[in-house]
Amino acid sequence: MTISFHGAAGCVTGSKHIIELDNKEKILLDCGMFQGMGPETYELNEHFGFDPEEIDYLILSHAHIDHSGLIPRLVKQGFKGNIYCTRATADLCEIMLMDSAHILEADARFINKRRLRQDRPLVKPLYTKEDVSTALEKFVKLDYDTTVNLNENISLFFTDNGHILGSGAVNLTISENGKTKKFFFSGDIGRYDTPLLKDPTPFPQPDIIISESTYGDRLHQKDIEADQELLDIILHTCTKKKGKVIIPAFSLGRTQEIVFALNKLDLHGLLPSVKIYVDSPLAVNATEIMRKYASSLDAEVQRFISSRPDPFGFDQLTYITDKKESQAINHSEEPCIIISASGMAEAGRIKHHIAHNISKSKNTIVLVGYASPQSLSGRLKKGDKQVKIFGDYYEVVA
Repeated sequence: MTISFHGAAGCVTGSKHIIELDNKEKILLDCGMFQGMGPETYELNEHFGFDPEEIDYLILSHAHIDHSGLIPRLVKQGFKGNIYCTRATADLCEIMLMDSAHILEADARFINKRRLRQDRPLVKPLYTKEDVSTALEKFVKLDYDTTVNLNENISLFFTDNGHILGSGAVNLTISENGKTKKFFFSGDIGRYDTPLLKDPTPFPQPDIIISESTYGDRLHQKDIEADQELLDIILHTCTKKKGKVIIPAFSLGRTQEIVFALNKLDLHGLLPSVKIYVDSPLAVNATEIMRKYASSLDAEVQRFISSRPDPFGFDQLTYITDKKESQAINHSEEPCIIISASGMAEAGRIKHHIAHNISKSKNTIVLVGYASPQSLSGRLKKGDKQVKIFGDYYEVVA
């Protein structure tokens, strides 16, 4: 057995790891897209560093694009096996991969307009919506703690790792040359005592572990402290300064956590009377899937539902999908809270919201998740006094 790493080693995106057995069978763990790597990002995503036709099985830990985003390209380039994941992961991949294809196709059209004028070769998107549809047919949906035999020598089950809805740590039992080894791949690891999700569950002792370590060198603050800090920012910005709170947030996971936190604050009468917008079509769809699986969320959510049936909806909150409605928010001077994707502010409507609000001191931009150093969120987190958005430079005054 040999193990090779083709992403998320020395960096945090592009998760792809291959277990090759002595009989040449190959198991691919995740097939993620590189994100926020600067000019080299496209090149990294264009070439796998291995032959997709040689992969026999793909096991997917969760639906985030840096773990699932190149699945359609893998299938397009010759992968013919099954894709194993949990039920919620499969449901989420359907919307997230379609959204990814939409972005890739739109980016290619934009680039090709310029290339046509320059009489340069046109580019093709990494994959299309049709490629996504083909890939989705290969998904095999599993429940947690349910063992499936990939063949007579390999068995698989997922344990809940508490990262996002449907995320699962991969537990493999592999027999070769008369010996049996237990293998564990953590995927991205969730925290204990978080809102929405159940805690990571124990897993059987393995012989080999591959584990993420993104936050391995620090302690997280407690969520009650985070909720209070968010409330303090809203009161200072919206009530005192009459400004806007802009929150770049990943469409899946962090957006729903923030909405749930705001819902709790509203239930207890602490939230000021300002409008709250979730401005991301993908986040709207992801929230619907979270509602579908509400019974599998943690005990706090179940208790909350007894007071308010919808943990992701209340009177002050509006979900926006229409582009014109999104643009209207930027032309309004009314204090409000805007939650929009992407979390690293590298794509999506959040870039427009930041561009319109970053040079006004009454506004606040709240960074609530991981941001690679090269991304817009990363540059803001680092303290850059000037940032480039859509080709123009903006002074960081907010």
